[in-house]
Amino acid sequence: MTSSYRGRLAPSPTGYLHLGHARTFWTAYQRAREADGVLVMRNEDLDPQRSKPEYAVAMLDDLRWLGIRWQEGPDVTGSGGGLYAPYEQSRRRQFYLEAWSRLVQTQFVYPCRCSRKDLARSAQAPHDEEDEPLYPGTCRPIGGDIVVPESPAGVNWRFRVPDGQVISFHDGHFGPQQFIAGRDFGDFLVWRRDDVPAYQLAVVVDDAAMRITEVVRGADLLRSTARQILVHRTLGLEPPLWYHCPLMHDARGLRLAKRHDALSLRALRERGMTPDQVVAIFDSAEAASSRSKS
Repeated sequence: MTSSYRGRLAPSPTGYLHLGHARTFWTAYQRAREADGVLVMRNEDLDPQRSKPEYAVAMLDDLRWLGIRWQEGPDVTGSGGGLYAPYEQSRRRQFYLEAWSRLVQTQFVYPCRCSRKDLARSAQAPHDEEDEPLYPGTCRPIGGDIVVPESPAGVNWRFRVPDGQVISFHDGHFGPQQFIAGRDFGDFLVWRRDDVPAYQLAVVVDDAAMRITEVVRGADLLRSTARQILVHRTLGLEPPLWYHCPLMHDARGLRLAKRHDALSLRALRERGMTPDQVVAIFDSAEAASSRSKS
């Protein structure tokens, strides 16, 4: 019997992958293998300012060096890489536009002209310390229909959250999770004023289109899961299962980020480290995480 499991790897080509990324992707790979399922590689090159072709090439090369294999993706030959191509977000704009139009027509999103100092981050996965601040509702409409424009460009578009609604889900690693809309997160961006779809919309559209059954990613995205569940529901889509991995930290206790060049897979390779040695680091981190939970 063929497994229905479909997992995904979704790196962003905005820098070299570090050990924390690699550990999460290794977990996704292992879970797909254990389920005898399919693993999809998706290049999340949504942000034209931060995404670089050299990093896109490097992330595929580094993950293959580590031993991770996927069955669908931008580098897979035949049938355009798989049934649900293209596998680069920069080539999937029409899918995002269709979803945005549906959200506007159903009055679940509204235009926002408020400035946002860190607007560029909204096309990338928002880590805890970079998460959107609670929106005060300055541009939230009180009444009246929103006219659907031909293009979303020129203003930010925010999803109107149902204030007070409890968003609950079960995480495969951390167990039951619960967030309250309007308290734990506010109206969030789904489209940027510079005409780039925001992360929260794009990943929902892509995971649904690519038939992803389980999303494996870092624990810093637990709050984003609550937002994305709302988008899934509004678009009439079935959310996948969720598995959030513990984060890795440096010697000072700071979460690993792409600024940690010395801990990138590329740097470790150049220093002569083997894939087995990298996996051994993952195993040690997993053991430490298990001890802290017990």
